[in-house]
Amino acid sequence: MVAPHPFRQQESRVTEAPAAASDIVLQAAKAAARKLARARRAGLASAEAPARLAEAVLAHYAPPPGAIIAGYWPMGEEMDPRPLMLALASRGHALALPVTPPRGQPLSFRAWTPGAALRAGPMGTSEPFSDDELRPDILLVPLLAFDRAGRRLGYGGGYYDRTLAALPGAKAIGIAYAGQEMAEVPAGPQDFRLPLIATEAGVIVCGDPA
Repeated sequence: MVAPHPFRQQESRVTEAPAAASDIVLQAAKAAARKLARARRAGLASAEAPARLAEAVLAHYAPPPGAIIAGYWPMGEEMDPRPLMLALASRGHALALPVTPPRGQPLSFRAWTPGAALRAGPMGTSEPFSDDELRPDILLVPLLAFDRAGRRLGYGGGYYDRTLAALPGAKAIGIAYAGQEMAEVPAGPQDFRLPLIATEAGVIVCGDPA
Protein backbone atom coordinates (compact mmCIF):
# COMPACT_ATOMS: atom_id res chain seq x y z
CA MET A 1 0.00 0.00 0.00
CA VAL A 2 1.31 3.43 -0.95
CA ALA A 3 1.65 5.83 1.97
CA PRO A 4 -0.18 9.20 1.68
CA HIS A 5 2.06 11.96 0.45
CA PRO A 6 2.97 14.15 3.49
CA PHE A 7 2.71 17.40 1.55
CA ARG A 8 -0.77 16.51 0.29
CA GLN A 9 -1.88 15.72 3.83
CA GLN A 10 -0.60 19.10 4.97
CA GLU A 11 -2.35 20.84 2.04
CA SER A 12 -5.63 19.13 2.98
CA ARG A 13 -5.37 20.32 6.57
CA VAL A 14 -4.65 23.88 5.43
CA THR A 15 -7.68 23.83 3.13
CA GLU A 16 -9.99 22.45 5.82
CA ALA A 17 -8.94 25.02 8.45
CA PRO A 18 -10.21 28.13 6.60
CA ALA A 19 -13.44 26.31 5.71
CA ALA A 20 -14.06 25.44 9.36
CA ALA A 21 -13.27 28.99 10.46
CA SER A 22 -15.61 30.38 7.80
CA ASP A 23 -18.42 28.13 9.02
CA ILE A 24 -17.91 29.32 12.62
CA VAL A 25 -18.18 32.94 11.45
CA LEU A 26 -21.34 32.16 9.45
CA GLN A 27 -23.02 30.38 12.36
CA ALA A 28 -22.20 33.30 14.68
CA ALA A 29 -23.68 35.74 12.16
CA LYS A 30 -26.83 33.63 11.87
CA ALA A 31 -27.21 33.45 15.65
CA ALA A 32 -26.97 37.23 15.93
CA ALA A 33 -29.44 37.68 13.06
CA ARG A 34 -31.91 35.27 14.67
CA LYS A 35 -31.83 37.22 17.90
CA LEU A 36 -32.52 40.45 16.04
CA ALA A 37 -35.21 38.84 13.86
CA ARG A 38 -37.10 37.41 16.83
CA ALA A 39 -37.15 40.78 18.56
CA ARG A 40 -38.31 42.52 15.39
CA ARG A 41 -41.05 39.98 14.64
CA ALA A 42 -42.52 40.33 18.12
CA GLY A 43 -44.29 43.57 17.21
CA LEU A 44 -45.50 42.72 13.70
CA ALA A 45 -48.62 40.60 14.24
CA SER A 46 -51.95 42.00 13.07
CA ALA A 47 -55.39 40.45 12.61
CA GLU A 48 -55.62 41.57 8.98
CA ALA A 49 -52.18 40.50 7.77
CA PRO A 50 -52.85 36.77 7.04
CA ALA A 51 -55.93 37.54 4.92
CA ARG A 52 -54.07 40.24 3.01
CA LEU A 53 -51.21 37.83 2.34
CA ALA A 54 -53.69 35.25 1.02
CA GLU A 55 -55.26 37.83 -1.29
CA ALA A 56 -51.85 38.82 -2.67
CA VAL A 57 -50.89 35.24 -3.48
CA LEU A 58 -54.24 34.33 -5.05
CA ALA A 59 -54.35 37.49 -7.13
CA HIS A 60 -51.02 36.98 -8.90
CA TYR A 61 -49.43 33.64 -8.00
CA ALA A 62 -52.29 31.19 -7.52
CA PRO A 63 -51.05 27.58 -7.82
CA PRO A 64 -52.03 25.64 -10.95
CA PRO A 65 -55.04 23.31 -10.69
CA GLY A 66 -54.27 20.05 -8.97
CA ALA A 67 -51.12 21.24 -7.21
CA ILE A 68 -50.57 19.73 -3.76
CA ILE A 69 -49.86 22.40 -1.16
CA ALA A 70 -47.76 21.86 1.95
CA GLY A 71 -48.57 24.49 4.55
CA TYR A 72 -47.66 24.63 8.23
CA TRP A 73 -49.44 25.17 11.52
CA PRO A 74 -48.15 28.49 12.91
CA MET A 75 -46.29 28.62 16.20
CA GLY A 76 -45.83 31.67 18.38
CA GLU A 77 -45.51 34.84 16.33
CA GLU A 78 -45.15 33.22 12.90
CA MET A 79 -47.22 34.65 10.06
CA ASP A 80 -50.42 32.57 9.89
CA PRO A 81 -50.76 30.77 6.51
CA ARG A 82 -54.15 29.21 7.33
CA PRO A 83 -56.35 31.76 5.48
CA LEU A 84 -54.31 31.02 2.34
CA MET A 85 -54.48 27.27 2.98
CA LEU A 86 -58.26 27.39 3.45
CA ALA A 87 -58.70 29.41 0.27
CA LEU A 88 -56.59 26.92 -1.66
CA ALA A 89 -58.57 23.99 -0.25
CA SER A 90 -61.79 25.66 -1.40
CA ARG A 91 -60.27 25.74 -4.90
CA GLY A 92 -59.76 21.99 -4.83
CA HIS A 93 -56.12 21.77 -3.78
CA ALA A 94 -55.02 18.90 -1.54
CA LEU A 95 -53.28 20.13 1.61
CA ALA A 96 -50.49 18.60 3.67
CA LEU A 97 -48.69 19.54 6.87
CA PRO A 98 -45.08 18.74 7.77
CA VAL A 99 -44.04 15.98 10.14
CA THR A 100 -40.79 16.71 11.95
CA PRO A 101 -38.27 13.85 11.65
CA PRO A 102 -35.16 13.16 13.75
CA ARG A 103 -32.60 15.93 13.44
CA GLY A 104 -30.60 15.75 10.23
CA GLN A 105 -33.45 14.31 8.13
CA PRO A 106 -35.81 16.10 5.69
CA LEU A 107 -39.43 16.75 6.55
CA SER A 108 -42.20 14.44 5.39
CA PHE A 109 -45.73 15.64 4.65
CA ARG A 110 -49.08 14.08 5.56
CA ALA A 111 -52.51 14.87 4.21
CA TRP A 112 -54.66 17.30 6.16
CA THR A 113 -58.15 18.65 5.51
CA PRO A 114 -59.53 21.83 7.11
CA GLY A 115 -61.12 21.03 10.46
CA ALA A 116 -59.28 17.74 10.95
CA ALA A 117 -57.76 17.21 14.39
CA LEU A 118 -54.03 17.50 14.94
CA ARG A 119 -51.66 15.89 17.41
CA ALA A 120 -48.69 17.39 19.19
CA GLY A 121 -45.37 16.94 17.41
CA PRO A 122 -41.75 17.65 18.39
CA MET A 123 -40.65 21.13 19.43
CA GLY A 124 -44.18 22.50 19.76
CA THR A 125 -45.33 21.54 16.25
CA SER A 126 -48.78 20.23 15.33
CA GLU A 127 -49.08 17.24 12.98
CA PRO A 128 -51.90 15.42 11.18
CA PHE A 129 -53.15 12.08 12.50
CA SER A 130 -53.26 10.85 8.91
CA ASP A 131 -50.61 8.40 7.73
CA ASP A 132 -51.25 9.40 4.09
CA GLU A 133 -47.96 10.88 2.89
CA LEU A 134 -48.06 13.38 0.04
CA ARG A 135 -45.34 14.87 -2.15
CA PRO A 136 -46.03 18.61 -2.30
CA ASP A 137 -45.76 20.65 -5.47
CA ILE A 138 -45.71 23.93 -3.53
CA LEU A 139 -44.44 24.52 0.00
CA LEU A 140 -45.41 27.45 2.21
CA VAL A 141 -42.28 28.02 4.27
CA PRO A 142 -42.10 29.80 7.65
CA LEU A 143 -39.10 31.96 8.46
CA LEU A 144 -37.53 34.41 10.87
CA ALA A 145 -36.18 36.83 8.25
CA PHE A 146 -35.66 37.18 4.50
CA ASP A 147 -33.96 39.43 2.00
CA ARG A 148 -34.64 40.43 -1.61
CA ALA A 149 -32.22 37.81 -2.93
CA GLY A 150 -34.44 35.08 -1.48
CA ARG A 151 -32.16 34.22 1.42
CA ARG A 152 -34.15 32.78 4.31
CA LEU A 153 -33.22 32.80 7.97
CA GLY A 154 -34.75 29.76 9.66
CA TYR A 155 -34.55 28.42 13.17
CA GLY A 156 -31.25 26.59 12.80
CA GLY A 157 -32.37 23.00 12.27
CA GLY A 158 -31.89 23.01 8.50
CA TYR A 159 -35.11 21.04 7.94
CA TYR A 160 -36.42 23.08 5.02
CA ASP A 161 -33.01 23.29 3.33
CA ARG A 162 -32.76 19.49 3.34
CA THR A 163 -36.39 19.06 2.36
CA LEU A 164 -36.27 21.41 -0.62
CA ALA A 165 -33.04 19.82 -1.84
CA ALA A 166 -34.86 16.47 -1.81
CA LEU A 167 -37.86 17.82 -3.78
CA PRO A 168 -36.58 18.90 -7.19
CA GLY A 169 -39.27 20.68 -9.14
CA ALA A 170 -41.25 21.74 -6.07
CA LYS A 171 -41.69 25.48 -5.51
CA ALA A 172 -41.17 27.17 -2.15
CA ILE A 173 -42.97 30.34 -1.11
CA GLY A 174 -41.69 32.10 2.00
CA ILE A 175 -44.48 33.28 4.32
CA ALA A 176 -43.67 36.35 6.39
CA TYR A 177 -44.60 39.80 7.58
CA ALA A 178 -43.18 42.58 5.44
CA GLY A 179 -41.31 43.83 8.51
CA GLN A 180 -39.26 40.63 8.65
CA GLU A 181 -37.17 41.78 5.68
CA MET A 182 -33.45 42.33 6.26
CA ALA A 183 -30.95 44.07 4.00
CA GLU A 184 -28.97 40.81 3.78
CA VAL A 185 -29.55 37.53 5.55
CA PRO A 186 -26.35 35.60 6.38
CA ALA A 187 -26.34 32.43 4.29
CA GLY A 188 -24.00 29.73 3.04
CA PRO A 189 -23.90 27.68 -0.16
CA GLN A 190 -26.14 24.96 1.32
CA ASP A 191 -28.90 27.39 2.28
CA PHE A 192 -31.84 27.19 -0.12
CA ARG A 193 -32.96 30.46 -1.70
CA LEU A 194 -36.66 31.21 -2.05
CA PRO A 195 -38.00 32.26 -5.46
CA LEU A 196 -41.05 33.96 -3.94
CA ILE A 197 -41.81 35.56 -0.58
CA ALA A 198 -45.40 36.42 0.29
CA THR A 199 -46.22 39.13 2.82
CA GLU A 200 -49.25 41.22 3.71
CA ALA A 201 -47.77 43.96 1.50
CA GLY A 202 -47.57 41.76 -1.59
CA VAL A 203 -45.45 39.05 -3.20
CA ILE A 204 -41.73 39.61 -3.71
CA VAL A 205 -40.20 37.88 -6.72
CA CYS A 206 -36.66 36.76 -5.90
CA GLY A 207 -36.21 34.48 -8.89
CA ASP A 208 -38.14 32.91 -11.73
CA PRO A 209 -41.77 32.46 -10.56
CA ALA A 210 -42.57 30.02 -13.37
